[in-house]
Amino acid sequence: MKLPSGQHPPTLPAPVTPKPSQSNGAAPPSRETVALSARQQLDQLQLANREAILARVAEVINRQGSAELLLDVRGKPLQVNAAIGATELTPGDWVKVMRAGNELQLMGKLAATPEAAITRALAQRMPWQQSLDSGLTKLMTALNRGMVPELTPGQLPTARSLQPLPEAARQALESLLARLPASNTLAPGAGTQNNTVQQIRQWVAESGLFAESRLTQAPSPVLPDLKLAIGRVITSLLAEQDGDAATLFNRLTPLASPSLAQAPLQFPQATAPAVNPEPTSVGQTLRMLAGMLNRITVNQLHSQILTARGGGDTPAPTSTMLMDLPWVTPQNEPKLAQLRLEQYKEESTAKSRDEKPAAISEWRLNLAIDLELAGALNFEVSLRQQEVSARVWAEKQDTLKQVNEELPLLRRSLVDLGLEVTDLECRRGSPSYPVTKLEHRLVDTRA
Repeated sequence: MKLPSGQHPPTLPAPVTPKPSQSNGAAPPSRETVALSARQQLDQLQLANREAILARVAEVINRQGSAELLLDVRGKPLQVNAAIGATELTPGDWVKVMRAGNELQLMGKLAATPEAAITRALAQRMPWQQSLDSGLTKLMTALNRGMVPELTPGQLPTARSLQPLPEAARQALESLLARLPASNTLAPGAGTQNNTVQQIRQWVAESGLFAESRLTQAPSPVLPDLKLAIGRVITSLLAEQDGDAATLFNRLTPLASPSLAQAPLQFPQATAPAVNPEPTSVGQTLRMLAGMLNRITVNQLHSQILTARGGGDTPAPTSTMLMDLPWVTPQNEPKLAQLRLEQYKEESTAKSRDEKPAAISEWRLNLAIDLELAGALNFEVSLRQQEVSARVWAEKQDTLKQVNEELPLLRRSLVDLGLEVTDLECRRGSPSYPVTKLEHRLVDTRA
């Protein structure tokens, strides 16, 4: 096997065994006790047998001929005894380990490549993601009803009157919500109108996926963008706190949505249940905003990881973009559309010896959205030069019937745009998307 950078793999070490807890002065535990303790620790990490996972080396304690490692596995500490052979580990390194019975085996150390740096940043944020639609619902509650005041030392949690948002935070939040598209502004059949196309382009451009890139082109503090707007709300709330605002924010543990904690890289995500719109305190709101920032950042990093990977038995996209696109219903309820856009490039065969092969691009779009009346819908569209194919998935039978009735109109509209429709159909249910795991292909096992 080889590491992603092409370096030679580390020497495979002896098994890494979780170290059992032992009180001072107690007799050494038996082999059965050690095995039981190791199994319990690994089970608590929800690590199945033969499952591989990333872990961060938090501390290395050298012993005579061996070492003790403190690993950070899924946000939990795990102290292990290890004979790591020729593999040199230092605090901060990321390693891939696999459970083998009641032991951990070191499968490899992440090489210092750009992809490994992205992977480390992604792994740090994955467990702490907040769904954007639930976060926006809470922010609307804070805007309309106010916030719960923080408890002072010695104060009992009795009924407390709500306090309005600070003026700067209110303005930043109103600006953020005003940019969200409303479903009643995108009328059926308006897809060919220039203003509708411009609205969709703006929706994608301001999704937060391109925040840093847009800042380099137009370094304005009021540039309309979802990620930057969330940052402005955070800055406004921190301005009301005492002490070092940046340090205070960095110490907060971001709030995470349960579905994103269980499958942090699955895209698109299943529809989350409605959140409780009860008012929150400033501290809770800051933690939630931190989780929302993490969600956008995970989409950015995940897009880079998928773009950086190539090779394999199946064609890999040359570019991948994952983004959450929030919108509001006529009842002013935040919803979420999830978009996956991929570009595949290949060279055409030259017709003559002097002719250079031209690059042919194929674009694939996956859009998942849950509408109030139509229910969950999934769109799969493929565009290759002038050829287009589309498949619509509907969970409701009534919606399936309605979409099938509208397919002839959609076909005519695509033909009017100069496209050749090769396939157009609607199916009941939802497509099956592959499960994404961070540890896949971090170590290239192909010869």
